[in-house]
Amino acid sequence: METKAVVAALAALAQDSRLAVFRALVQAGPAGLAAGRIGELTGIPPSSLSFHLKELSHADMVSSQQAGRFVIYTANFATMNALLGFLTENCCGGNPCSPVCSPACATDKAST
Repeated sequence: METKAVVAALAALAQDSRLAVFRALVQAGPAGLAAGRIGELTGIPPSSLSFHLKELSHADMVSSQQAGRFVIYTANFATMNALLGFLTENCCGGNPCSPVCSPACATDKAST
């Protein structure tokens, strides 16, 4: 992931309402949510929600698709995973199974 894209994604998520929207979309999974439902879950009024969704979209953190008279928004999981990968790629000198960088690896080692 390019540094410019990383900065845009982090900037988009560095705001309470946008972070709440993104988390709601991640929880919804690939099916996504209609804008109205996002507003209900987050308590964000429609006028503000539109702005926040636009900001997340510009950072490629969410996608939208027309479904009849509704617009369905989904988290862009590829961008999310690329961002997480960028943030952790050099963790612990690149050792992927360090318990600090990857708790799942520590759990796997403990069970063997």
